[in-house]
Order: sequence, then structure tokens, then C-alpha cells
Amino acid sequence: MAGRPRIYNDENIIDKAIEVFRGKCFDAASTDELLAAMGIGKGSFYLNFKGGKEELYQRSLKRFAENLNRKMEAEMERSGDAMGYIKNLFLKMANIPSAQKDRGCYYGDALVQLSAKDKANKELAVYLLKDLHRIFTSAVKSGQEQGKVAKDKDPETLGWYLINFWNGIHITKRMEKSPEILKSIIEGNFKLLE
Repeated sequence: MAGRPRIYNDENIIDKAIEVFRGKCFDAASTDELLAAMGIGKGSFYLNFKGGKEELYQRSLKRFAENLNRKMEAEMERSGDAMGYIKNLFLKMANIPSAQKDRGCYYGDALVQLSAKDKANKELAVYLLKDLHRIFTSAVKSGQEQGKVAKDKDPETLGWYLINFWNGIHITKRMEKSPEILKSIIEGNFKLLE
């Protein structure tokens, strides 16, 4: 006889779901695949995620943001060179293994995949991308204070420029695998900020 469904507080199960969603996207990821990856049964799944797959997806987006955005802010502050850190973050994308280059930005993918059919998930993805814009804008302001970014340029606008480039490079790396070409594109875009 099966026991009572277990309530999970471990964020590790959401991290495992993130990997499935990033690899297959929301629509293509089946509940069975998610359960297998997370290592939980249906009873525990619906006890923990009463809104089913959609709730899991929303929580996975929030969890991904907690990990990425907060890590970026902390590392940016520790570096003492916010714009240098952001540039290196982009350059790292040029050197990731080819199999990982097929992954896009988790927020951007959510926005594109769900914008026409799911208002709540679209709004969440927009909110998370706007938080990334806030981080980029903060880096630009710091770069201006350090004389690394032109002071006559509006930091908010440059923050949007970096968001646009962030989304664009995630698409470009899916079609162009050459690290040298990707680095050249990244270097060229950052020169425009000087």
C-alpha cells in the first residue's frame, strides 16, 4: 500500500524541473518526464504544486531568477568592475559547450513561448527580464562612475540595449557555434558602450 504523499520543501526538485523545461520547453515537457526527473510521485507532485505543471513552471522561473539574478548582483559587486563582469558574463556564452549553446535565455524563452496564450506566465517572464534590466542598468551606472562607459549616454537606455543584446546573443549562439565569431560579436557590441 502506498504511503501518504510526501511534502517536499527541497528546492532541488524545482532545479531538476528547470533542466527539463530548459531542454524541452513548457509545452513539450510532459508531467511524466517532470516527475521522473524530480524523483517524486503524482500524489506528492499535486500536493506540492496544486496548480500542476503551470505552477511548477512559474516556481521554476522564480527559482531560476533567484539563482541567476542574485548571483549576478553579488558577483558584480565583488568584482569591483560591474561592466567588466557583465562583459565577461556575455563572453562566457561564447565558450560553453556546443550542446549548451542550443539553450536560450530561460526568461526570454518563456516570454516567446507563452506570450500569446498564457498571460500570467508572460507577465512573470516580463517581470524577471525587467529585473535583469535593473541589474544591467546598475552595471552601466557603475561603469559610468568608473569612466568605462560614456557618461553622455542614458543608463536606462543602455540597460535596455544590454537586455536586447542578451536576448539576441542567446538566439545567435543557437545558430553560430564558433567561439571566435561569438566573441567578435560580443566585443563589438560592448565597444558601442564606450
